[in-house]
Amino acid sequence: MSKLNKKKKVRRTKQDQNRKVRYEDQDEKPEYRSDNTAIVKFDPLQRYLSEISKHKLLTREQEIELGKRVMEDGDSEAAYILVTANLRLVVKIALEFQRVWMQNLLDLIQEGNIGLMQAVKKFDPYKNVKFSYYASFWIKAYILKFIMDNWRLVKIGTTQGQRKLFFKLKKEKQKLIDQGFDPKTKLLSERLGVSEREIVDMDQRLDGWDVSLDAPLKDDSDTERVELLNTEVESTEDQMAKKEIETLLHTKVAEFKKTMTPRELEIFEQRIFSDTPATLQEIGDRYQISRERVRQVEKNIIKKLREFFKREIPDFDFFDRVKGFD
Repeated sequence: MSKLNKKKKVRRTKQDQNRKVRYEDQDEKPEYRSDNTAIVKFDPLQRYLSEISKHKLLTREQEIELGKRVMEDGDSEAAYILVTANLRLVVKIALEFQRVWMQNLLDLIQEGNIGLMQAVKKFDPYKNVKFSYYASFWIKAYILKFIMDNWRLVKIGTTQGQRKLFFKLKKEKQKLIDQGFDPKTKLLSERLGVSEREIVDMDQRLDGWDVSLDAPLKDDSDTERVELLNTEVESTEDQMAKKEIETLLHTKVAEFKKTMTPRELEIFEQRIFSDTPATLQEIGDRYQISRERVRQVEKNIIKKLREFFKREIPDFDFFDRVKGFD
């Protein structure tokens, strides 16, 4: 063996000995086990959250500049930056829907990411709407569609009535209670325009989901699922963006009212935009017209309102589909 090799061997031996002493002194010597306890548990969700946290958040000015590059030049790099900077927004929204999904959260995140990419494609930076607020509607739409299409244990269903129930049943029950009414199945059926059988079925499903929120994560765990729900409040910027949208809607509704006749305006305010809508018969008696005629006028007002919003509000077609404006 050459002198050089001998020196290298001696140097490695000393390094190994020093390393051994250091481990023994600091109680850091790694343990190597043959059983499965030596395997570090791999949490895909935690790994994903760690990865997306590396992407910096964008300022409003950066969002606008990137949005212009995407819209005008089809800049894929700008689109990538917009998407990656908002991946945490998708996680936040997905957590809000965990109460009804309660399965693999990554499924919801994946669908939400698709919605986020669609938002990047459709975003118009010249409309003075914050990107995160605009994107949240696309994200929610894709997540909701996924839940409705893939619920394995209790299929929500795809009929218009079932979708309406999913969003409105509990709200309508509470509204009736606040007004002093007993929210019986028949009354709910009339208010929501669905069958009594559908009311009963969905009520049972929603009650089942509420109970499961109090269930522990594991048999030996004291942590309940409800404790994992996101409790963060909206940021000041999100609140301001939301206020901008609400102000815009109120302004446009006020403008639309000026285009209506006195009879249309009363039907609009007493039927369409009222928390306690008057019946068709009450409106008909007031104007000495049939209930069917009132229904026709109401339908025509809604049609004109949609057309007005499509002209005046950016991307109203999408908001119409997501919010179920009817």
